[in-house]
Amino acid sequence: MKLGIVGLPNVGKSTLFNAITKAGAESANYPFCTIEPNVGVVAVPDERLDKLAALYSSQKITPAVIQFVDIAGLVKGASKGEGLGNQFLSNIRETDAIVHVVRCFDDPNIVHVDGSVDPIRDIETINLELIFSDLDLLDRRMAKTKKLANNDKDAKAEYALLEELHAHLESDKLAISYDAGDEDKNAFVDSLDLLTRKPVIYAANVDEDSVADDGASNEYVQKVREYAASNNSGVFVISAQIEEEIAELEDDEKAEYLESLGMTESGLDKIVRASYTLLGLMSFLTAGEKETRAWTIKVGTKAPQAAGKIHSDFERGFIKAEVINYQDLLDCGSTAAAREKGLVRMEGKEYVMQDGDVVEFRFNV
Repeated sequence: MKLGIVGLPNVGKSTLFNAITKAGAESANYPFCTIEPNVGVVAVPDERLDKLAALYSSQKITPAVIQFVDIAGLVKGASKGEGLGNQFLSNIRETDAIVHVVRCFDDPNIVHVDGSVDPIRDIETINLELIFSDLDLLDRRMAKTKKLANNDKDAKAEYALLEELHAHLESDKLAISYDAGDEDKNAFVDSLDLLTRKPVIYAANVDEDSVADDGASNEYVQKVREYAASNNSGVFVISAQIEEEIAELEDDEKAEYLESLGMTESGLDKIVRASYTLLGLMSFLTAGEKETRAWTIKVGTKAPQAAGKIHSDFERGFIKAEVINYQDLLDCGSTAAAREKGLVRMEGKEYVMQDGDVVEFRFNV
């Protein structure tokens, strides 16, 4: 999974990126300190892997991973060359979703690029720049398609669709709210990699006082939640400053520190949960002496396609899946004990995978 991080300058975007990836992107109290796209790959926290690895005495643990791409802060006019952000928008065109960091705290010592804190204005500023960037991409695509449209029926139909989509964006609407009418047409729109077609998760960056109650007493956060709800987007509350402090601690110290702040999970945990929910993702697990591993799939994936995540041969020659629920396996202490209790199932091609399934695929190529 690949997530792009966007936001205005000085909203805590790069601080958050640094904290969750420990990649060391430069962070400072002035605009445009991120002058190259920063990429960090982080392991998806999953305590099930450690427990399974202990059960199987696994030599290796391989978690699912998320790739984060942090780009320079966007400002009004970025699509026209203002600031530096527009140079890097292409770097997030191939992401699965966008994490939009929004400032939800007052601090006279941290400059706001627009002079005041207003999360909805900030969101709409970024959205407009993303729309302008998408319009630019559509303009280029339409110019090419128009040349073919006179002699090609498919090109003519494509141009008509692009024209309609262009008008939708010009009315300040995001591409994600555009319905092309049927599955094939919508698949074509998806293939354009428009920035405003991507699902969005809003990261409401708050001060330390607002973290313990998950932003319930923060009026800026309430506005972001209302906006996210009306746009079918995800939202979570985070303090980039606290995440930066947590990043420096050992695992056992992290737990104590989170508890002292009244927090039950880190910012990375929140991002993972929000992104998995928004994108409809889950994990199944494989375990053995050599390796215990998590595999990310779409909710609703059937067993053969899940097997294909491991290797295409597994899908092509799929016979059966030997499946046991993770908690059942842990409670029994071994596959053999679980099998004796009838908790290990043999599932066929129509089996829909469940989160936490521990699986061994049987195949023949």
